[in-house]
Amino acid sequence: MSAATTRSRTPDRLCAEAVDLARAAAEEAAAPGVVGEHVEIVSEGDRVVTHFFECKEMGYRGWRWAVTVARASRAKLVTLDETVLLPGPDSLLAPEWVPWSERLRPGDLGPGDLLPTDAEDLRLEPGYTGEDEPPPNSPLSEEMAELVEAEDAEVSGVTPAGLLLAPMRGSIASVAEELGLRRARVLSRYGLHVAADRWEESYGPKTPMAQAAPAACVSCGFLNRIGGSLGQAFGVCANEFSPADGHVVSLAYGCGGHSEAAVMPAPPRPAPHVIDETRVDPFPLRPAADSGSVSEASDEAAAELGHS
Repeated sequence: MSAATTRSRTPDRLCAEAVDLARAAAEEAAAPGVVGEHVEIVSEGDRVVTHFFECKEMGYRGWRWAVTVARASRAKLVTLDETVLLPGPDSLLAPEWVPWSERLRPGDLGPGDLLPTDAEDLRLEPGYTGEDEPPPNSPLSEEMAELVEAEDAEVSGVTPAGLLLAPMRGSIASVAEELGLRRARVLSRYGLHVAADRWEESYGPKTPMAQAAPAACVSCGFLNRIGGSLGQAFGVCANEFSPADGHVVSLAYGCGGHSEAAVMPAPPRPAPHVIDETRVDPFPLRPAADSGSVSEASDEAAAELGHS
């Protein structure tokens, strides 16, 4: 009892002293040698006390065996209530469970995986309404179709559940199916907004690539337009050298692979040669005579001849 500690509420004396009874119950639930030292006692109420023992089992570090004992009013016999393994304040616990719908991340879906969509998914809305359904007494009504299927089942022996219900003639669903446009649900306004926000976050005008781009995708020849309302703000990049190749990009996005922004530079003109090897330079063997000294020597010779 020296190692035991108590809380503010005073525990029952006889229940607090029943350490051996609590240990025997813990060892019966676990195994001998797995139950460690007595840690503390906690008063759970009148004549109800819980004894905590260390758990030495591998993989349960910090966990504790909790054994609750109690006694009846005016009784001296302490009885066992329950034994359970509980985590302690420093125990190793698994992370809080998160539903799969919240754990799912883009790229988690692999080949063969099925991703069910909630019937109340806010991203979707009905692709068509039943406003044009015929009255119940109409030959084209759903009730009449069920009667026809039941009669066919009597003849063919096939239950109505095994038959495929075809859209009613003249309804929006039948016309849409004939045109190949029938979809039970389509994107709602909320679904369009969240998709646009997600695409702009990856390939939008605020990304570092777009901030450094010479021009926007709206003027790029590699942009492939898409239909629908999202086609007014997004397209698909078809430049194999662009980081956004094959991705939906905002029309305000841009990269260095813009078709019209980069102009092929003209080849640089080479610098003139220091030594021109295409012509011959004369190199005289003797230095040329000074023209002034030659004329002076001619004048002196002419003067001498005149005097003679």
